[in-house]
Amino acid sequence: MADGALTSVSPARVCLLLGAGCLTLSLWRLGGGAGLIADLGALFSPSPQDTGQLLLHYAWWPRLLMALLAGGGLALAGVLMQQVLRNPLASPTTLGVAAGASLALMAARLLAPGLLVLGREWVALAGGGLAVGLVFLMAWRQGLAPVVVVLSGLVVNFYLGAVATALLLFHHESLVGLLIWGAGSLVQNGWDDLAFLWPRLLVGAIAACWLLRPLAILELDDASARSLGVSLRTLRLAGLGISVALTASIVSVVGVIGFIGLAAPNIVRMAGGRSLKQRLCWGVPLGGLMLAATDLLLQQLGGELIAAMLPTGAITGLLGAPLLLWLIPRLHLEQGRPSQTTPSLGARHSMPGRLALRLAIVLAVAVVMAVWLGQDERGWDWLSGDAWSLAEWRWPRMLSAASSGVMLAIAGAVLQRLSANPMASPEVLGISGGSAIFLVLGIFLLPSPTQPLLIGLGTLGALITLGLLVVMNRRSGFTPSRLLLTGVAIGALFDAVRSVLLVNGDPRGQEVIAWMAGSTYHSSATSALVVALLAGGLGAAAWPFARWLDILPLGSPMSRALGIQLSRARLTLLLLVALLTASATLVVGPLSFIGLLGPHMARLMGFSRAGWHLAGSALVGALLMVLADWLGRQLLFPDEIPAGVIASLLGGAYFMWGLGWRRG
Repeated sequence: MADGALTSVSPARVCLLLGAGCLTLSLWRLGGGAGLIADLGALFSPSPQDTGQLLLHYAWWPRLLMALLAGGGLALAGVLMQQVLRNPLASPTTLGVAAGASLALMAARLLAPGLLVLGREWVALAGGGLAVGLVFLMAWRQGLAPVVVVLSGLVVNFYLGAVATALLLFHHESLVGLLIWGAGSLVQNGWDDLAFLWPRLLVGAIAACWLLRPLAILELDDASARSLGVSLRTLRLAGLGISVALTASIVSVVGVIGFIGLAAPNIVRMAGGRSLKQRLCWGVPLGGLMLAATDLLLQQLGGELIAAMLPTGAITGLLGAPLLLWLIPRLHLEQGRPSQTTPSLGARHSMPGRLALRLAIVLAVAVVMAVWLGQDERGWDWLSGDAWSLAEWRWPRMLSAASSGVMLAIAGAVLQRLSANPMASPEVLGISGGSAIFLVLGIFLLPSPTQPLLIGLGTLGALITLGLLVVMNRRSGFTPSRLLLTGVAIGALFDAVRSVLLVNGDPRGQEVIAWMAGSTYHSSATSALVVALLAGGLGAAAWPFARWLDILPLGSPMSRALGIQLSRARLTLLLLVALLTASATLVVGPLSFIGLLGPHMARLMGFSRAGWHLAGSALVGALLMVLADWLGRQLLFPDEIPAGVIASLLGGAYFMWGLGWRRG
């Protein structure tokens, strides 16, 4: 809930102001005088001889109405999600629903086009439902706490993003057009999509109104709601079912539109709309007006060609990320409590040293296999003594993968203990996203960027992101919840920048996609040795902080009582995580899912104390990346799958299995 309202305005005034802006932009586009009457008439009966009126009738008017409908539907879905979960940060994008729906449509188009004949919305509904189901699987044991739900949604987004990246990597040419649509394109060629969408949104709105009074009871605590005879499970499933169906229908028509479902309900809340009825009545028109105003502004400032190429959904992300950064300090978030999940991640192993030795032996076997065993034109074979030239090509990739896995896993272990949340990972801080933004901008904007220049740009992006994290969280004492959510917003900003740069069909987009997927293809002997030295040095630097990392998960009061200065400790550990993550990102891209999986798997194995947890995480991270890089080179030989994608897919599947085992 918001800490305070925008007392100088009301929801009605916000909608009126935004509506006036949309009207002004529309009149600017339509013109004035006698021409205005003709342009307005083009909505119903365009002149067949007037090309301008035909464009208005079949393109501009449908696009405007689609923006109003889609924005309103996403706002309605956001209101329902926030009400059901009692979480002001829940929305179709933060919970992974939109990403699941988009991926399902992408996979159906490539692998089973016949499914689309049955109805796009059903394919999207299946994908969105699966995504929100995974989020619930992760967060249910923690009572659907706001931060845990958002972080679980982030995990699902990363996992689905890895799958989508793999599809894009192998089908880039056929999916260039789908990239524009998937990033949220409102371009219309007629009225068919509107005719498809409005009945479904109407049914969803009627269902939401029918559940208005029961859903209002969710503002009470669970015990009070049950005393009134309400089935909370049924009510929550109904509310989420409506919101997922609304999101799936919208995504099936216009792709992923970011932040409208998050921003509109929260703006209404902060403007004084406290009750569910007020948020529904004002949030829906505000969402439609926000999307319409963004799209009209894009058309007016960029021209028709730019407006057709730049997806409106990505632009809303660019505008929405700063809005989320502004909202975070104004939201009540639980903090300062010891985590109830960290101690239960796995039983403590009685002899962690022996377990670490076994892992090291397995890693050594994997290293030998990655260098000496593989496929060539003759099939599977061990390299003989005279085949050093091939081994000379393999070992830098193996060493780069292992070193990056070590750094990402240690960063994840530090972050999970710092935040007292086993769902946390380096991606959440946004360091990898900030580094990636500068690297991608350098690739696209500089005429011939050199490798040292790109490394410098990536480091600069990581340092700027770190500075933003420090500035935004210094006042709150670097509390984990706000720190992690700041990273969510920075990561969303990276996604928006990436979408804008990749939809233009530039051939360099293929290179960027491969780098984001975590490919070690361009690793050289020199770069591999540098990365290995960084991994060893930064890993050794993490060891002296083991005592802090043992105490911090106990909560702020206990940490202070044991003599830890929280702000200094958190800032120091944050800097270490930033350096580890940025160094690894420069080598294998921003899909550092190992930062989540390595520490979590180490805890499940029994590495409980901080020192052994760091060591176990480093070994698991290195093993995962070495195996992922080797499998990526062998599965589709002579084609390759980037190591980051393999690690995300296989490690993510293990993570889901491990979570289900814990529930059992």
